[in-house]
Amino acid sequence: MSSGPTSGLAAVSSALLAMSRHLEVRDVLKTIVASARELLDAEYAALGVPDDHGGFAQFVVDGVSDAQWRAIGPLPRRHGILAAMLDEASPQRLADVRTDPRFEGWPAAHPEMSDFLGLPVRADDEVIGALFLANKRGPGPTGRCGFTEEDEQLLGILAQHAAIALTNARLYERSRELTIAEERSRLAHELHDAVSQKLFSLRLTAQAAAALVDRDPARARGEMQQVAALAAEAADELRTAVVELRPAALDEDGLVATLRTQIQVLDRAHTARVTFTGRGVRALPAAQEEALLRVAQEALHNALRHSGATRVDVTLERSGPGAVLRVTDDGSGFDPRTVRRAGRHLGLVSMRDRAGGVGGTLTVESAPGKGTTIEMEVPGG
Repeated sequence: MSSGPTSGLAAVSSALLAMSRHLEVRDVLKTIVASARELLDAEYAALGVPDDHGGFAQFVVDGVSDAQWRAIGPLPRRHGILAAMLDEASPQRLADVRTDPRFEGWPAAHPEMSDFLGLPVRADDEVIGALFLANKRGPGPTGRCGFTEEDEQLLGILAQHAAIALTNARLYERSRELTIAEERSRLAHELHDAVSQKLFSLRLTAQAAAALVDRDPARARGEMQQVAALAAEAADELRTAVVELRPAALDEDGLVATLRTQIQVLDRAHTARVTFTGRGVRALPAAQEEALLRVAQEALHNALRHSGATRVDVTLERSGPGAVLRVTDDGSGFDPRTVRRAGRHLGLVSMRDRAGGVGGTLTVESAPGKGTTIEMEVPGG
């Protein structure tokens, strides 16, 4: 008998650890639901996140196949006993949900459910979600709910930690949104400066060419060639900015495909040769993939705009469960010992912060006239 509490504690511990591993809100929701169903030995589990209109903005299920879920139809907006979790914010334990006066039926494809346990997920005084479990497995007491008071207490512990995990995930996503906004602002500023300078030079050169057309056609022709060169440079700046501002398709395409596509565009947009090689890289946690992509973009930005490189090579290789990114150029290089100046100028501080933020490391090898190699390694997950 002593193994019961120990195994229960181990199950709770596993559930909490699983929740803490994820940073994306959707992943956290799925983990909470799966953990609750396994922990309380239920056939079905769901978690609803409220919107601002008394219904559900998100609704995640476990125990229902994708085909069943598609057949059931759109997620519930206001659905009797489910909505009660949001309105009354109190636990609900029922022997048969179908006999409850608040029950409003369900679509034809919906699985049959009887005993039911529902619990709000609270953060401070706000209900930020509601957990639902149905059909306790195993023989239950006749005429009574299969879910016990102990089950309700256990789900209550899980709900408290679920609130923390969900709040942290929301804060992470908000932080990432702010970071992206800051990066877009920086890129817009750089684009404005770079293209404004090019266009200013373009205008002056065009004016000089116009003034020379009649009295010195040969010089005018030379000025017009300069106009064409400046226009091409301005177009390059614009193309590069579009690539950097375009949302990365990490979720849909993965890191390797996203990097390859962006590097192909940069190779076409710049006179420097830009190559990419990917070797055996597995899918990584979302935060690590985004950090690797952002560091690659920053290193490419440095090499193509500041180093005068004629070639930039990017490699992404598997390293145990993790990966190693290398960006190598044959540009002007710099003295890494002048970290304060070079770090600020080349964004090395932010790159190191990105690497450290996902448990990785960043190293820089460079020397004046010898090019630069930036290497970032992440441990995987």
